[in-house]
Amino acid sequence: MAELKTSIDGGVATVLFSNLPKMNAMSYDMWQAVPKVFARLDADPAVRLIVCAGDGEKAFISGADISQFEKLRGTVEAQIVYNKAVEDAYQAPMNCTKPVVARIRGICIGGGLGFAAACDLRICSEDSIFRMPAARLGLGYSPAGVRRFMNVLGAANTTDIFMSARKFDAQEALRMGFVSKVVPAADLEKEVAAYTRMVSENAPLTVAAAKYAVQQWQKDDKDRDLARAMKMVEACFASEDHKEGRKAFMEKRTPEFKGR
Repeated sequence: MAELKTSIDGGVATVLFSNLPKMNAMSYDMWQAVPKVFARLDADPAVRLIVCAGDGEKAFISGADISQFEKLRGTVEAQIVYNKAVEDAYQAPMNCTKPVVARIRGICIGGGLGFAAACDLRICSEDSIFRMPAARLGLGYSPAGVRRFMNVLGAANTTDIFMSARKFDAQEALRMGFVSKVVPAADLEKEVAAYTRMVSENAPLTVAAAKYAVQQWQKDDKDRDLARAMKMVEACFASEDHKEGRKAFMEKRTPEFKGR
């Protein structure tokens, strides 16, 4: 069954993209479910961070389910509806106020690569394979989607992967800056768990303010809301968490942040 599975361990939620017979290819229903799942987790005060991963050991997301294309993307009108569902799914991790980390193992191509690019950080296993095959399928990629890749990869690397439609491995993904860390496949879950636990223990207001500020600087001048970014910074200084952080530092203990 093609579905999104969610679980919460401590302050870390995991969203598992599951469609094992098709290497976790995204069905239309899965694309539609993404914004709802993220909105629910974002509203949950117990969740400090979200990890996105593929079910099983072979793939993160192998793209959109091509078997549905003839029926759901066969006309211009249908294409518009389908593309909106995909774009809404890509926007979900960016609209989320909490950090979103992609835990990538195996195949990460097409829509999977696009979704990973929309996450805040990406950590992958050594056996991961990446590809943007749009040019091999005759698909047009939206300017907003290309901009997301440029924000992560820069113009030259984005041009390369779109024009060539070639595969690239984990080490090249690291060199290009697409992933922040490459680890042995056997250690991937442990490494990501350690990193996300560390982030989840930090002050939520500070983390949210940093995420928002990074997003604003990736936009054009006219679209930036630096006033809101500054209000988020001011809220950090006025928070109970700031008092707790100072107190814990003086008492040489681990702070217990509440997000307020």
